Amino acid sequence: MVEQPQVMHAQVMHKRTAPKVNQFTYGVYYLMLPVRALEDMKRWRLFGINRFNLLSFYDRDHGARDGSDCRQWARNMLESYGVDHHAMSIWLVTMPRVLGYVFNPVSFWMCVDEDEKLRAVIAEVNNTFGETHSYLLLPENGGEFSADDWIEADKQFHVSPFLQVEGFYRFRFAWQKEKLGIWIDYHTEEYGRTLLTSVVGKRKPLTQRSLWQSFWQVPLVSIKVIVLIHWQALRLWWKGVKHFPKPDAPEAGVTKWPS
Repeated sequence: MVEQPQVMHAQVMHKRTAPKVNQFTYGVYYLMLPVRALEDMKRWRLFGINRFNLLSFYDRDHGARDGSDCRQWARNMLESYGVDHHAMSIWLVTMPRVLGYVFNPVSFWMCVDEDEKLRAVIAEVNNTFGETHSYLLLPENGGEFSADDWIEADKQFHVSPFLQVEGFYRFRFAWQKEKLGIWIDYHTEEYGRTLLTSVVGKRKPLTQRSLWQSFWQVPLVSIKVIVLIHWQALRLWWKGVKHFPKPDAPEAGVTKWPS
């Protein structure tokens, strides 16, 4: 199985349907990193592994967030829930640090078998308060995720001050050779489908050249994301959407779905 790092230039869409409509779309790029290939990237000029560079990847941005090997964290999690990943490829879909700064609202660890079938996903969610929670998502009956499958997971974690920790998410993944699609709908008892989110983009090989091109296409991608988050929060506040205080983070750092 070829495990060449890739870059995905994607359109991210958010649409809030209630109690006020608010929608926006923006362009970003994600690195798609097969965990077995990360060591080979240490020799790259423009990319650093656990060191400062134009673009970089740090173990402390994922997993246990203590600087320990986050790739082993992902493997351990899969094993603890009975996922035999040893004959599979694990890909981390994430945004890089740019000049030392990063904020990833959500990163995805995609577990893919030899036939390029998606067998498990870890959705690693972060909020702007420095907290994190991971949702381990598995197909029904130990099968695979097809592009039409939706999986539900109860919301466990505070993400936005304009949404309570209630209701549930519905996730859908389309893992394809030349593109990747991720859809997340958030449902509440009061409004039904309250928030729609999608990330859809084309995959291409990640090289030092394409890394440089990506940097200049969206020069400060991490800063762009955090600025847009606060700008949209200001818009929601201006529209009079109710603000909720932040609850304590859940004791469990990971929840598995189906539970």
